[in-house]
Amino acid sequence: MYRNSNIELIKKLSSADKIEHAEWIRLLTALNSEEREFLRQSAADVATENFGRGVYVRGLIEISSYCRNNCHYCGLRCSNASAERYRLTKEQVLECCEYGAQLGFNTFVLQGGEDPKQNDAWIADVTAAIREKFPDKAITLSVGERSNEAYNAFRRAGADRYLLRHETRNDAHYAMLHPESMSAANRRNCLEVLKQLGFQTGTGMMIGSPGQSVEHLTEDLMFIDELKPEMIGIGPFIPAKNTPFNDHPAGSVDTTLILISLLRLRHPKALIPATTALATLSDDGRKRAILAGANVVMPNLSPSDIRSKYSIYDNKAAYGCESAGGLDKLNVELSTIGYHIDFGRGDYK
Repeated sequence: MYRNSNIELIKKLSSADKIEHAEWIRLLTALNSEEREFLRQSAADVATENFGRGVYVRGLIEISSYCRNNCHYCGLRCSNASAERYRLTKEQVLECCEYGAQLGFNTFVLQGGEDPKQNDAWIADVTAAIREKFPDKAITLSVGERSNEAYNAFRRAGADRYLLRHETRNDAHYAMLHPESMSAANRRNCLEVLKQLGFQTGTGMMIGSPGQSVEHLTEDLMFIDELKPEMIGIGPFIPAKNTPFNDHPAGSVDTTLILISLLRLRHPKALIPATTALATLSDDGRKRAILAGANVVMPNLSPSDIRSKYSIYDNKAAYGCESAGGLDKLNVELSTIGYHIDFGRGDYK
């Protein structure tokens, strides 16, 4: 019954000021295979119009596997006694950046748990050191919920971007996924502060997380519409051992790809990664994400001997095309679908 109107609704994503709640529900539940292909191709076309056939690469540095939080889905949760812990020193982080610079990377992404020893002052100091040594590189931080003062300090130290997934807009669903010490309202407040401080701000959610419904995803899409982030990171949920959700099934790759396409059409200039989670669940997940509208990949610059210890979920891909040393393989893979690596900073325009 929706067949003809669904094509028009897909076209509306790129032009309408607002997509109504019922329309998001239709887009998530009522598309047939032909309409899904029209959605994918439309998203790929919009990405090509804005970014060409280049895929931006970011050098990912996983700075610590310690975290003060106890999120129910994460392998790094503080109560997981089986997790292998490490933290990089300032000197090691700078060495990773030097290695990345030699390979041609122009963006470094520092990601880690909310490590009490890598406190606000430490993060600001490391950021300032990277900025001093690599004045032309973009610096992205992904180190969780911090105070307004800390975010301001990171910005003044030279950070350009900040990634903080909202995970779910629904407060009850958020409470299901997180300990009582955390709140969805605080997460959203952090995102608002980051935007106000001038960060290129990234948010996003897991697809297929425990308890997630179509209604929750609809709320997520409407929240992203309101926030207007410069970066949107989504990937399928993957369970982690020794967590409350270790037996929960992984999220759907196909559903994740549909959401990438919806978000590309709605936010044509956003930076949307083909996430490691997609590559972990599917050998061709990265290529399919790019063909669905993604335009960023984040090869791992972390020291090879610690990559397996940053285990936020099981069997995380961190080598081969997922590593900085695999850029040649990555470029070959991209060439099979008509794309190539773009070493530019890839700032939001």
